Amino acid sequence: MQYKEYREIIDNLLASGKTSGNDHSEFMIEYTKMNVHRMNRLDKTVVLSEELVNAIQKLNKGYKFLVLTEAWCGDASQIIPVINKIAEESNQKIELDLIWRDQNLEIMDRYLTNGGRAIPKLVVIDKSNGHEIASWGPRPIPAQELMGELKRDSSLGIAEISEKLHYWYAKDKTLTIQQELSALIESLVYI
Repeated sequence: MQYKEYREIIDNLLASGKTSGNDHSEFMIEYTKMNVHRMNRLDKTVVLSEELVNAIQKLNKGYKFLVLTEAWCGDASQIIPVINKIAEESNQKIELDLIWRDQNLEIMDRYLTNGGRAIPKLVVIDKSNGHEIASWGPRPIPAQELMGELKRDSSLGIAEISEKLHYWYAKDKTLTIQQELSALIESLVYI
C-alpha cells in the first residue's frame, strides 16, 4: 500500500477501536494514537538534507522500497514519514510499498534483527529484475544501540524504554535516519 492509504487505514482502524496486527489492547491502541500524532508532525516538518537529495538525484534506475510495518510501531512512526519524503523527492525512481508485518511473516522472517521480527524493515528491490539488493532497519544504529542498553536495564518497563527511545528521536530530528538512508541510496548507484 502507498503511504496515503497506510495513513487512512490506520485512521479507520483507530475509529473502530483497533490497530493493525492481532493485539488490539488499549495499550497498543494508545501507541497507535501517539504514532499518528508523530507522523502528522513529521509529515509537516521533515526537510530532506542536501546530502540525501543529492544521493536521490544520482539514482539511475527504479527501485521499490518495501517496508514491513505495523500501526502500533513507534519506530515506524519516526521513520516511515522520512522514507515517504524520499520517495516523493525521487521523481518516481523510488516506489514506496508498505506491508503489514504480521500478514507477511514469510517475508519478515528473511529479515530478522538479532533473531526478532523488529520493524520497520526496509527492503530495497531493483525494479528492473525484482532482486532484493539491500535492507535497512529497524532503526538507526545509535537508536538500536540505545535500545539494547535500555533492554538490558531490568529496572525499566516498556513505557519507560519507549519514552527514552522517542526522546532520542526527538533530539535527533531525523538527521541520523537521513544520513543512514543517504548512504544506502548512494550505494545503490554503484550496484
